Amino acid sequence: MKLDPAQRGRDVAALFLEHSPRLLADLAESKLGQPATAPEGAAREWEVFALYACVRGLVAGGGFNRETAAAIDSLHEVVTERWAATLAPGESLDDRRALVATRYQEYGAIGQAGGKSGAATVTLRLGEAAARHMTGADPTPELSELVGTLHESLAEVVAARVRGF
Repeated sequence: MKLDPAQRGRDVAALFLEHSPRLLADLAESKLGQPATAPEGAAREWEVFALYACVRGLVAGGGFNRETAAAIDSLHEVVTERWAATLAPGESLDDRRALVATRYQEYGAIGQAGGKSGAATVTLRLGEAAARHMTGADPTPELSELVGTLHESLAEVVAARVRGF
């Protein structure tokens, strides 16, 4: 049975909301940069990066079309509702949306850089950018690789789920 796009987005949002915190905990336990002890915004930066992985997975699994756009809108709607209920003191939903837009633009540019030849290094380059935001410093190569690999794995899981819907 094929799900309607809005339901597909809600299902991916449920996956994101369940697994993103676990993946962050795995990063913290890795001792490769300890995002849990990084600047206050490290968890928020990871959430944005993991959400971007879900968007990438939806596109990879469903292609560039209206149905995928509707699924992405639904994903963002569910996640935004959760964020609205759990914002840190002093943080606004507009602040969070602005961060998401800024990071999506940055990560999108990284993904497009280098064209076809850049595809071989995109996971590492994305991981390095996200790890830099999470730690507030230049990350180690190991942390960049781990963050990028977790992101790519999440995108692949979402893509496989979309293909299976």
